[in-house]
Amino acid sequence: MSKKLSTNPSEPIDDVELIRRIGSGDYTGFEEFYRRHIGLVFSTAFKILNNSSDAEDVTQEVMFMIWEKSPMYDVSRGKPLNWAVTMTRNKAIDRLRSVQRRLRLNDDALNEIIPEPRRGNESPSDQVNTGEKHLVVRSAVLKLNSEQRQVIEMSYFGGLTQLEISSRLNTPLGTVKARIRRGMIRLKKIVGSAL
Repeated sequence: MSKKLSTNPSEPIDDVELIRRIGSGDYTGFEEFYRRHIGLVFSTAFKILNNSSDAEDVTQEVMFMIWEKSPMYDVSRGKPLNWAVTMTRNKAIDRLRSVQRRLRLNDDALNEIIPEPRRGNESPSDQVNTGEKHLVVRSAVLKLNSEQRQVIEMSYFGGLTQLEISSRLNTPLGTVKARIRRGMIRLKKIVGSAL
């Protein structure tokens, strides 16, 4: 049985009251806040990320944060909608930085194993050779022991940070770092002998 938001349906409840109700565990208040503001939260995330899937993830994280943090909301610090938009921007920027960091790590790892050729002077046969080298790297990864292969695949091909890998595998961060380092050293040796 759902709780009614207002005794007089013609009087809309303001966002501050909705946040207060959400803070006391009122699902109906949360549903109303969600209905009112989900579009703006999503569009704010999408403007920063330019990716629907990532924007949806950020939107869900923000809505969860609103549910969790609404008891701590302080009306003197601004309107609830501004609070939600600020959380969305922060989460989206964090996500964007994380994606960029992962891409840089992937590029750095591949360049460490196979140096990037100079652009402009590359012939079609050089381009084919570069593609073949990337295949050699992928097949070399399969020659690693299972622990090293797992963390390298999760990091460089799956785009996870070392902390995320540690959490997912329930393994200490230092162990994850050591496996990645040893795996990269072994990859260099395998790839070096294959090229």
